[in-house]
Amino acid sequence: MMRFCLWVTAAGCYFHFKEEEESPNLILVIPFCHTPDWNFEMRQPHTCFSGRHLILPQWRLLLVRPPLLLLLLFLLSLTVSSWLAVFFSKPGQQQVPSFEFNHSLHKNNAHHSFAESVQDQNDSHSSGNLLGSPYHNWGLFASDFGEMLHKLKIFVYPDASMNQSSSPFARIFLPNPNPFHPKLANYFSEHMFKVALLRSSLLTTYPRDAHFFFLPFSINALRNDPHVRSEAFISDFVAQYTSRISREFKFWNASGGTDHFYVCCHSVGREAASKHHDLHNNAIQVTCSSSYFQRLYITHKDVGMPQVWPRPPEKLLNPPEFRHRLIFFAGRMQNSHIRQELMAVWGNDTDMDIFSGNPPFPYEEGLRKSKYCLHVKGYEVNTARICDAIHYGCIPVIVSNYYDLPFSNVLDWSKFSVIISHKSIALLKKILLSISKQKYLSMYQNLCLVRRHFVWHATPRGYDSFHMTAYQLWLRRGVHRLSS
Repeated sequence: MMRFCLWVTAAGCYFHFKEEEESPNLILVIPFCHTPDWNFEMRQPHTCFSGRHLILPQWRLLLVRPPLLLLLLFLLSLTVSSWLAVFFSKPGQQQVPSFEFNHSLHKNNAHHSFAESVQDQNDSHSSGNLLGSPYHNWGLFASDFGEMLHKLKIFVYPDASMNQSSSPFARIFLPNPNPFHPKLANYFSEHMFKVALLRSSLLTTYPRDAHFFFLPFSINALRNDPHVRSEAFISDFVAQYTSRISREFKFWNASGGTDHFYVCCHSVGREAASKHHDLHNNAIQVTCSSSYFQRLYITHKDVGMPQVWPRPPEKLLNPPEFRHRLIFFAGRMQNSHIRQELMAVWGNDTDMDIFSGNPPFPYEEGLRKSKYCLHVKGYEVNTARICDAIHYGCIPVIVSNYYDLPFSNVLDWSKFSVIISHKSIALLKKILLSISKQKYLSMYQNLCLVRRHFVWHATPRGYDSFHMTAYQLWLRRGVHRLSS
């Protein structure tokens, strides 16, 4: 057994070690300073340890001369590190190597764990998952996503960092200081994208390095600004701002706006680009209202973004065996004939909790105790109910025709949600009851895997909503569709 000790004197460091019981002890002396004759006193070392036993070393001295010092130190460090690894490891415990890609960038670290990737594949392809992975192609996506974290760069026009007092419209461009304010909840994603981008490693201050240019106006802020407010004035403001950008900066004209984008979650945002031809036809609209049926939304050019309501963390989900209600829905009926039909057909069903307006119990409780949670089109195809359902572990049932679901080129929504046509409201219960227990459990398992994609962080990390949305931009890099 290896025996080792270290003690320090005025002359230098002494290392005492012994390999076998039969071999002599060896004391290595490393002088602190050079002396002409290299003579040292023999010193009695302190007690040494071996496992749990204390030993008294024998006497033997080796003087180290400078040419051999580095080599001996290297060999000694290997011996000591190996011994320490054995000494401190638990008996019978196997050491498993950890693999992780660490993207260290100038403002924050974006971590993509290889072990996490492998775990995703194991979770979705094993353990009896009937449906398979919720990703179309996890390997391809994860590899491309990692490249994006290294390479994608976004330039933000300087209006996003102007002085608060420099312009009466400053608050339209500056990041919202409190995106968690209750009045902003429906537009949380719109504000959080800007907050996250400005703290992201994807941000660049060098336009020549940028793949994309962000127009930092906020549609929600414009809607509430006393100088603008109306939809007509919002589109005028956006058109004038875009024209100014094209005059003052050369980047817009270099691509005709095809590498520029803006973000909106407010319903009036769908008309924001209507008065600027190139903004509508060339620039990318990142929007929560991603409807194939909307005239100003161009699929494959524009990007659908999840509408997330800020909720407290729900780390421990209510498991399937404790979800005793079949369906939950609560919301206004006045602005949707689909919801009115839902209420008329199923409002009195004892297996369903469907309410016009607020439920008689906390809204979150309905999401926690139900197997399926309805998202039914209201004024727009989108609401925060899909992300609410995902957040609380309730399988989303999406009744919203023409909805270009967020991240649908990465996620296979059929593996963790149920999509029903407007015409199938009367068949709702039959459809859900026909889903086997095994299929439901597989959907629940997949839902748990994709939850991380529907969470915003002020400083983005991992596969969160910001990075997933940025990945959609990454897929559109270098595509120039100049309008005539």
